[in-house]
Amino acid sequence: MTVTLGRRELLGALGGAAVGWPLAARAQQPAMPMVGFINSGHADASAPFVTAFRKGLNETGFVDGQNVRVEYHWLEGKYDQLPALMADLVRRGVSVIATPVATVASLAAKAATATIPIVFGVGGDPVQLGLVASLARPGGNATGINFFNLEVTAKRLRLLHELVPKAVRIAVLVNPANAPSTEFTLRAVQEAAPAIGLQTQVLNATTIGEIDAAFATLARERPDALLVAGDAFFVSRAVQFTTLTARDRIPAAYSLRDYVKAGGLMSYGTDLADVSRQVGIYTGRILKGAKPADLPVVQSTKFEFVINMQTARALGLDVPLHLQQLADEVIE
Repeated sequence: MTVTLGRRELLGALGGAAVGWPLAARAQQPAMPMVGFINSGHADASAPFVTAFRKGLNETGFVDGQNVRVEYHWLEGKYDQLPALMADLVRRGVSVIATPVATVASLAAKAATATIPIVFGVGGDPVQLGLVASLARPGGNATGINFFNLEVTAKRLRLLHELVPKAVRIAVLVNPANAPSTEFTLRAVQEAAPAIGLQTQVLNATTIGEIDAAFATLARERPDALLVAGDAFFVSRAVQFTTLTARDRIPAAYSLRDYVKAGGLMSYGTDLADVSRQVGIYTGRILKGAKPADLPVVQSTKFEFVINMQTARALGLDVPLHLQQLADEVIE
């Protein structure tokens, strides 16, 4: 039997087919994998980490928005939001949870799931933290990068003492809401300070107002220098820190170059952008089918020492030539 279609009927049939083909094709495509990216700080302050993470993904063939979807979460120092956030990511069945430069988030992710792959960046020993069975053979659903927070903090303190050789009393500012960072910092300081003849005073801050209050205490008690613990919330307040240290004329050492670019005296710490890139690489490898249990924990070997000479001169400090030569960057 022959069926004859008029011009209107033919166009209608073709139009329906044209609409139907792409829908059918889309229905047959696999769902795009989703990565939950968690950072403890603010989006603006963490932009370099996002760029580096995406670069790592790109190195393994993944482009955010094309063949993978990255969902970014910024805690802005509100660590108490982590349990609910992790529960939501687990409920929605994300493909990978990425926690570069966020020990607290890494621990929360591990507590929330034993099946969804986790790629972390942590300053402490991942074995002692309970994230992996061993560095060479993680053995579970987590792997990532270790960046030696204890050792780095101790060296930061020694470099600060070289810049301020007459210092005797050092204030140490920590964020108790970030328990792992606080623990690592205080342990390192307690071990290193007596060996170089330093006395320490610990101050706490978890909010913008508490940072101001801590500096009010510093202004009254006048320690010789300040060591600021590594913390994503603190990084987001770099301008506040450098404004207050300039006002009170107190030499301060930080964990990241962000502070020094904002006017801080010096920083020494891990190249956290490189850590984020490596987390991106491992995330991409897992998306391709690798198992976290088979990916050994990488130990970071890139560290940065940065000095702001303008700030040093404003504080009346004579920076030794060997420190200028040792620095990865000297800001004039």
